[in-house]
Amino acid sequence: MKFALPFAALFSACSALSAVEHDIVIYGGTCSAVIAAVQAKKMGKTVIVVSPDQHLGGLSSGGLGFTDTGNKAVIGGLARDFYHRIWLHYDQDSAWVQQKKSAYGGKGQGTPAVDGENRTMWIFEPHAAEQVFEDYVKEFGLEVVRDEWLDRAKGVKKDGDKITAITTLSGKTYAGKMFIDATYEGDLMAAAGVDYHVGREATSVYDEKWNGIQVGVLHHRHHFGAVKEPISPYKVPGNPKSGVLPRVSTEPPGEFGAGDKRVQAYCFRSCYTNDPSNRIPFPKPDGYDASQYEILLRVLNTGWSEFFEKFDPIPNHKTDTNNHGPFSFDNIGYNFDYPEGSYEKRREIIAEHRQYQQGLLWFVANDPRVPKKVQEELRTWGLPKDEFKDNGNWSHQLYIREARRMIGSYVMTENELLKKRPTPDSIGMGSYGIDSHNTQRYITPEGYVQNEGDIGVATKGPYEIAYGSLVPKAGQGSNLLVPVAMSASHIAYGSIRMEPVFMILGQSAATAAVLAIDASIPVQSVPYAKLKAQIFQDGQILHYDGPKSSNGVDPKSLKGIVLDDTAAKLTGVWSESSASKTFIGDGYTHDGNAKDGKASARFETKLPKSGKYHVFLASPPNSNRASNAPVEIVHAGGSQHLKLNLKEPQPADGLYWLDLGTFDFTADQPAAVIITNAGTDGYIVIDGIRWLPVE
Repeated sequence: MKFALPFAALFSACSALSAVEHDIVIYGGTCSAVIAAVQAKKMGKTVIVVSPDQHLGGLSSGGLGFTDTGNKAVIGGLARDFYHRIWLHYDQDSAWVQQKKSAYGGKGQGTPAVDGENRTMWIFEPHAAEQVFEDYVKEFGLEVVRDEWLDRAKGVKKDGDKITAITTLSGKTYAGKMFIDATYEGDLMAAAGVDYHVGREATSVYDEKWNGIQVGVLHHRHHFGAVKEPISPYKVPGNPKSGVLPRVSTEPPGEFGAGDKRVQAYCFRSCYTNDPSNRIPFPKPDGYDASQYEILLRVLNTGWSEFFEKFDPIPNHKTDTNNHGPFSFDNIGYNFDYPEGSYEKRREIIAEHRQYQQGLLWFVANDPRVPKKVQEELRTWGLPKDEFKDNGNWSHQLYIREARRMIGSYVMTENELLKKRPTPDSIGMGSYGIDSHNTQRYITPEGYVQNEGDIGVATKGPYEIAYGSLVPKAGQGSNLLVPVAMSASHIAYGSIRMEPVFMILGQSAATAAVLAIDASIPVQSVPYAKLKAQIFQDGQILHYDGPKSSNGVDPKSLKGIVLDDTAAKLTGVWSESSASKTFIGDGYTHDGNAKDGKASARFETKLPKSGKYHVFLASPPNSNRASNAPVEIVHAGGSQHLKLNLKEPQPADGLYWLDLGTFDFTADQPAAVIITNAGTDGYIVIDGIRWLPVE
């Protein structure tokens, strides 16, 4: 008896039979996907990029032109080649349309935008980046299919723990020997049944300090403590019965250090221009609702003046604009369903983020209640006519800062990043600070609005990334590598998740895939010695012994007795940073601008001999520093209490110092300086203390 196959099954069978097998199938259209494809092709393998996106490059071509880097010396291989090609583009006069090359003096994060000595450029326009990715496709003859979306329900075919083919919603099937998931979301990884995590782990899971819910921790300037006065979350200020304003959660924030399913906020890294010849006024989005921005209005009306702080300049009078402040472009709390959401749900979330961000711009540029100075300045900006032409001049890529994260053969945690334990089998390096954006906006017990989740912790130099963090656990995927939604804790991913690192990991993942094919072995069994030799030969930086930062001053080079901030005994919550142009050692320490007196730092030493000493505090200046920092100097005659203006230190010896005065000290008694944040009006920033003998 003959049985007729159902049409769907027949179609599926025919599709699978017609699928051409490639050595490597890469799913995703990110920068990591393109770089992985280039590496595979250079190593002589057949490769196809199955991209759900029309535009290649992900966020690198989607608006993030102000590259997030820590130490550029550890960006090698094809990642550095990308930034070299950006340099080649801007080395041509034809690239400078709205601005003369000589007039562009942009600075990147700690270094100049243009590094002529190393023929690299780290800041660029979206269309310039996308052209580089398209040049890779053309130059290496990469096979790319676009607008092909993985059938997440039944589109992954496996033989045991080995993927044999993937099928997209259009019914097309792509067979391969090796597969690379290069999506921000980790869709292929998840559909293949690999373990993963969404949200923040509790601090106890990986023995970390900065993971989990961070109630009470106030880093950066993205919280309401940065505003001169507390902000009420209620429609009628101070009256809970009047109802809660939009964009504020009424749920309790949770316990410090506990895990949750919340995801750090997303936004568009929008590109704006203030060149009238290339400018389109900000559009009023459909469904605009001015009440969504009432809290922003209250913040602005306190005199808060940092609205334009992250309009970072890129070439041709444009910006890469990022979130800054307590109420800004981050759409806090509106992305929790994105990582696991259906394609339709994700599209809804992306549309809501676009409406929110465009609505915020329209509000500030047009609402008569907005302070005139801010409104007039924003009206000089608009969308560039020559960017994102097929998407209403708006970025095609939402900043998916974090979605799913694989739980792989090795999990990167803050302990590896902070060098509390060694990292095995390095396949590349990261160097950006540990960084998480806010996850929620809630109401404090005192009845004010506050943000939670923002973290900024210095890694104090580059760190290695383990090969095991790119591969699933044994038995879950023997021919799958995941260089973007890779295996890391939430807080470690906060540093690793940078576009140059995704390129680095993409190249190493492709190399491992080729070696696994050649040896007919699982990716978990690739000999590290062979992998290391190949990626090192191809320019990857696997270990770094150079200066942690070019901005650091060796304390041993300074006159007098100098204690770095690392020698201070700290109580309360403090954070490390290295964002200033100069500092002692590897960075400096700051409080969270909490003003509560719970943060204190005590510098104590025994001086080599008795006598008079001139005492100085090193503190990098900024307008957000406290003007009334309480300081106590313990000396032979007792103690002296001062209030210091940290906004106005004086330059000397390549650093910035505040004069605490001259005092007598004895060699048999400790000399100490104590600084607190009690009642302060800005950040307390400590870089070091110097006792200089008075001759």
